[in-house]
Order: sequence, then structure tokens, then C-alpha cells
Amino acid sequence: MAQKTRETTSTLADVIDVVLDRGLIINADIMVSVAGVELLGIKIRAALASFATAARYGLEFPSGTNLETAAWKDAMLEKEACPQCGKLVQKDELLERDCPWCGWVSARAKAKGETLLAAPVTH
Repeated sequence: MAQKTRETTSTLADVIDVVLDRGLIINADIMVSVAGVELLGIKIRAALASFATAARYGLEFPSGTNLETAAWKDAMLEKEACPQCGKLVQKDELLERDCPWCGWVSARAKAKGETLLAAPVTH
């Protein structure tokens, strides 16, 4: 019986998205030696990741790096995937209000809305 294989295609954007989401770390030690005598040694340490991935894994940044940028502050906020559209939204916003992308409303936000509507209006 022949097995069916599924072909998948990935664009460069898909590959970059995966690398930034999961992160990529490169460690390399290069040594140049002649007749058993080490003449040059190079150690390379590089990390490629989005701000969100770096924040999630606690990657250290070189001294002098400005971590007061809007992107870094946004990455430090806890996010959840919307159950309807799957996009990442700030957790408090998603649970207390709705998804700004698709309009999905959480049960907690619906309960709050019903409570507000049920409250008598006084003048």
C-alpha cells in the first residue's frame, strides 16, 4: 500500500515568523591553528528573536540597550490568543472587554454588560 505524502510550502515570511516566534540561537567556536599551535580563537554568540520571545525566555540584552522602547513595553504585557480569531491580544483587554480584531466578547465581559444593563438608572 502506497503512503500519501503531503507537500507543504512555506514562504520566506512564514519562516521568518517561526524564527522570530521561537527564537534562534547560534553558538560557534572557531579556532585557527598551524602545526598544532592555536593562532586565533573566536567565540560567536548570537540570538535572533522578537521582543516578545526575548521577554518570554528572559534573554539578556547587551549593556547600553534601550529597553524603554514601545515594542519592548508591549512585549512585556501578558497576552492571550483570541479563541475566535487566534490573534494575540493583551490578556486583561481580552478577558475584561473584547478582541479588538474580531469583536469576540468574553463571558466575563458579557456578565459585566448584563449587570450594567440590569442596574436601575437614577437621575
